[in-house]
Amino acid sequence: MEPLAYRMRPTSIDDVIGQQHLVGPGGIIRRMVDAGRLSSMILYGPPGTGKTSIARAIAGSTAAKFRQLNAVTDTKKDMQLVAEEAKMSGQVILLLDEIHRLDKAKQDFLLPHLENGRIILIGATTSNPYHAINPAIRSRTQIFELQPLTEADIKQALQRALTDKKNGFGNQAVVVEGQAMDHFIMAAGGDVRASLNALELAILSTPDKDGTITITRQDAEDCLQKTSFNFDKDGDMHYDIMSAFQKSIRGSDVDAALHYLARLINGGDLPTIARRLLVISFEDIGLASPQAASRTLAAIEAAERLGFPEARIPLSQAVIELCLSPKSNSAVTSIDSALADINKGRTGDIPAHLKDSHYQGAKTLGNGTGYQYPHQFPGGYISQQYLPDQLKDARYYQPKETSKSEAQFKQIYDNISRQKKK
Repeated sequence: MEPLAYRMRPTSIDDVIGQQHLVGPGGIIRRMVDAGRLSSMILYGPPGTGKTSIARAIAGSTAAKFRQLNAVTDTKKDMQLVAEEAKMSGQVILLLDEIHRLDKAKQDFLLPHLENGRIILIGATTSNPYHAINPAIRSRTQIFELQPLTEADIKQALQRALTDKKNGFGNQAVVVEGQAMDHFIMAAGGDVRASLNALELAILSTPDKDGTITITRQDAEDCLQKTSFNFDKDGDMHYDIMSAFQKSIRGSDVDAALHYLARLINGGDLPTIARRLLVISFEDIGLASPQAASRTLAAIEAAERLGFPEARIPLSQAVIELCLSPKSNSAVTSIDSALADINKGRTGDIPAHLKDSHYQGAKTLGNGTGYQYPHQFPGGYISQQYLPDQLKDARYYQPKETSKSEAQFKQIYDNISRQKKK
């Protein structure tokens, strides 16, 4: 018998759970189905969010034939059989799993069939198609993003499975205790397939008492022991978490930053966490708290020596400090401003008095002539031109007065700037 998640897949667009922005009233996929004008599409999103279900529901809501292939395991010959069927029947809906791994030979074979409309391609992938799928395929398809299912969506799917007499457990006396139901919902992480499979395992592995199967919280935990967590260090979700992590620290939200740190720790990718924390310490805190970077590095080195699970402690300490430190991005904006001039070709000749005067013939060229050694002057400073003539008035450093340390830097910088103008 097929798994419960397979049996409970919708047969029409009205049975799809979640993804209402696509299949609900006014949703673009529903409008396609209602108008009978299907076009090829790519569905992308986390596992268990309904990509295959939507494809089957589209086929079930139309008169078109439906076939399912995998871009990796199925061959070009398998696709040729689908194309032949499309010629005979007029049109075939082809669900192609892992479309981001479609090789060139299969792609070249499919393209003309997509052009003439005989094959309606529904590609399914967990990877961002804008990064992972060949432009030739992308240009012939509509791209739709699926969202993780909500807790209410997961609950609806579980209740439907418990009451469905044909494909679910509606013919059996099954009681799922409230805490057990909560665990199936919460631990699924938006993956309805994981939730349904865990429910089925719990029911099939629990002996009945007086004709009734009772699923307890412990049963639920045994069947779904670890929270389903979508983490792929090469996938979009990983980069989304990293982005939210840095933006939460930049925004001084300790609780949000710790939440995203916990998700990254769950993924076990310590090198990436370490690199991002070090970047943040210089990019977002920077000169507002210059010592924060060295303390962050110390925390990272401690975490690397400790390894998980103990590494979570110094990482947490670093995150809390970075969140609550004053913020300044002046180091970033300053160097980027200088690089912008270089990239525009604004360089100019180095002033003669700054050029190297130690090689033979340098003095004849005037190199080093007129250079004034700052350590010989009060305060260790003497006003002289350092930038090339065409950039002599450039100001790249724009201090932020978000901390006492950078306010002091600003005061010194402004004093030096005033002396330059004299």
